[in-house]
Amino acid sequence: MPAPSIETDRFAHERALHATGLTRLAGVDEAGRGPLAGPVVAAAVVFPSEWLALGLPAGLRGLNDSKQLTEAQRERFFDILLSDPSVISGIACVEADVIDAIDILQATHRAMNGALRRLVPRAEHALVDGLRVKTLELPQTPLVKGDSRSYSIAAASVLAKVTRDRIMAEADARWPGYGFARHKGYPTPAHLAALAELGPCPIHRRSFAPLRRPEPELFPA
Repeated sequence: MPAPSIETDRFAHERALHATGLTRLAGVDEAGRGPLAGPVVAAAVVFPSEWLALGLPAGLRGLNDSKQLTEAQRERFFDILLSDPSVISGIACVEADVIDAIDILQATHRAMNGALRRLVPRAEHALVDGLRVKTLELPQTPLVKGDSRSYSIAAASVLAKVTRDRIMAEADARWPGYGFARHKGYPTPAHLAALAELGPCPIHRRSFAPLRRPEPELFPA
């Protein structure tokens, strides 16, 4: 039987790094870059080295990019990942007011570093979903569409997504009328209609269109 290709073997990148002597490899991903409200959340996950050879345990079979999973699947994987003592994980949030102060890209990178700092013991190398993160505090391997190419990144995507969804469900109870539990802060027609009627609440990102105030004209006609 031929060996799986690097595109179908979702531990291939971890295994290649492990062969160089690195043992604590963290998958890193985020959730919440695009919404008009709520935090951006990042997670980091380190799987035990034995899994690189043996594969995922039965309970995690089917793990994938969180966007490709149902809510029930995400919740199940979330609980398994956090309850398994052999899995090391860290989760960090950056709130809307900080996003407005430093911009969403810098806030996302801050959340990623925060998640990595919460790993005990500390990871040696990070596999990052997307492009290289210049400010990342660890050596890194960037993987475009990494959440569908690496199990470590897929696990991080699940932790970040479920954490953020739960935060937005709590926000829905605190600020009713916006529908946060349904759209999670994304700019759906229902959310935009609620904004037009109610105005922004404290967790809205004031630097995002359509919330951003227009710049005043320096020389009005």
